[in-house]
This record gives sequence, structure tokens and C-alpha cells, in this order.
Amino acid sequence: MSAISKFIKKKRREAGLTQEEFAIRSGLGLRFVRELEHGKETVRMDKVNQALSMFGMEAVPGKKDE
Repeated sequence: MSAISKFIKKKRREAGLTQEEFAIRSGLGLRFVRELEHGKETVRMDKVNQALSMFGMEAVPGKKDE
């Protein structure tokens, strides 16, 4: 699971939201939220940023952590 996946899942739970509630509030599909939280590697970055924006964050290009 990626750091972004862990972050989204943690913050969503801290906010007391189910995956379905988070999907509705963020304007994303439930399937996307599930795949994101499970660490799917081929998710669209615009949608990742849409999810992150719920918590005042944004993914930016950078060196991959090993």
C-alpha cells in the first residue's frame, strides 16, 4: 500500500466517513475510492488529487521512495 493510500484511508476514518460517504462528498466513484485505498498503482492522478484535496493536500511529482 502506498503512502497516499494509507494517508487517505487514515484521514477518511478520522473524519468518520465510510468509503461511500467519502466518495459522495469528494465527487469520486466508490470503486475508485476502494481501489485507491487498496493501493492500486494505475489510478488517475487528477482523481488522486481530488481525493487529497478533501484534506487540504495535493500530490506533486517527485522522487519515488524505495
